[in-house]
Amino acid sequence: MGTSPLPAGYRQVLEGIKERIRTARVKAALASNRELISLYWDIGRTIVERQRAQGWGKSVVERLAGDLQAEFPGVSGFSRQNIWYMRAFYLAWRDRGPNLPQLVGEIPWGHNRVLLDRVKDVERRSWYARQALEYGWGRAVLEHQIDSGLYERQGKAVTNFKATLPPLQSDLAEQALKDPYTFDFLTLAGDAREKEVERGLVDHVRKFLLELGAGFAFVGQQVHLEVGGDDFYIDLLFYNLKLRCFVVIELKNGPFKPEYAGKMSFYLSAVDDLMRHEEDRPSVGLVLCRSKNKLVAEYALRDMRKPIGVSAFRLTRDLPAGLGAALPSVAELERELRGRPTP
Repeated sequence: MGTSPLPAGYRQVLEGIKERIRTARVKAALASNRELISLYWDIGRTIVERQRAQGWGKSVVERLAGDLQAEFPGVSGFSRQNIWYMRAFYLAWRDRGPNLPQLVGEIPWGHNRVLLDRVKDVERRSWYARQALEYGWGRAVLEHQIDSGLYERQGKAVTNFKATLPPLQSDLAEQALKDPYTFDFLTLAGDAREKEVERGLVDHVRKFLLELGAGFAFVGQQVHLEVGGDDFYIDLLFYNLKLRCFVVIELKNGPFKPEYAGKMSFYLSAVDDLMRHEEDRPSVGLVLCRSKNKLVAEYALRDMRKPIGVSAFRLTRDLPAGLGAALPSVAELERELRGRPTP
């Protein structure tokens, strides 16, 4: 490779990239990630343009990688593999305009490489990039969300939210629910009883919160309600910081039945009367079943006055290690709850 004839203009391109790297290293003290991603974008664009104009082949690109490594021996990021990633990065996003898209310039390079490897559709890739940026996902969380098909599941629950909630809250609540939910951190038999599933979710509540999505705070299990002298118990109760409301979850280890909607409506009325603060928005219910007939669920919810969603859940495989740190602590949730004004 080192003895192959170099195309015309190669030396000028190499010197230009070297100067760009030196400039970026100075600016990096002010905006390290953005400047680094911008540098990689420029290198990728240069390679693509030279390949189109002068037919640069694989050997020339790898020679470029070798020359940059030799010039900057203490700087990581100029391996042959990473140089090819820069080219792929530019090709993946160039249809969004001539400049580096702001969104991908804000997430780490490792995240961008994950997106390039695992998400080929540009709309899905943009969605995952936005979620990673908004919720501060680490790389392990991003990989898990892609592997679990979060994009395809988000907002897919059967609900009556448009008929029971104001437009803004309806849209937020719709996006807060997904279908199906994947409880792949539970090692339970396929015929596990509802209480076993519930206990497993509480035992792994941090992982459960990750699957529920951003903004959920755990309130309690088997939450007691006294109505008319009778005792009732909610399977799982959460508070959603974005929706500003309680979220009641009922687990059913079987197919959805219409009577579950009536029971959920009762629980929501009780929670709104007994627990809801005057600044909270109306509580939302989620019935989680092993399976559901979509048409049956739609009929069951059609004339309900309380906002209810119906989703399936599945138990599959172990959750990848290293995700615990991605979730906020109880103290962080409390600070957010106290610090944000109610819309």
